[in-house]
Amino acid sequence: MLKALFGSKDKELVLQYLLSKQEGYASKIARFYNLKPSQILKQLEALEDGDVLVSFQVGRTRLYKFNPRYYFYPELEALLKKSRDTYPDDLKENLLFNRTAPRKKNKKYILKGDTVETEL
Repeated sequence: MLKALFGSKDKELVLQYLLSKQEGYASKIARFYNLKPSQILKQLEALEDGDVLVSFQVGRTRLYKFNPRYYFYPELEALLKKSRDTYPDDLKENLLFNRTAPRKKNKKYILKGDTVETEL
């Protein structure tokens, strides 16, 4: 939908993913859309170069998210949300569904040597 503005459908998909999920990394975003990680990484790097995104290292993974200081962020967010309304229902559902499994309260842990195991 916004390919003419962004110059790439992949760039739009990356932005939609990050808007919905708050953060992400190249291979996870690529898996979500069934694309090659190299395609996604190229878009992430271009958006970071343009100060639209910021990235940070977590272990061996580089996470990306929107730059809160990006001057046009409110307008970009509104544009992306409006364009998302034109997406197929299944894609909209997947973008908006944020599954997080809560940690079981009072979960018991067993220390075995140098490893920690959970008790069922």
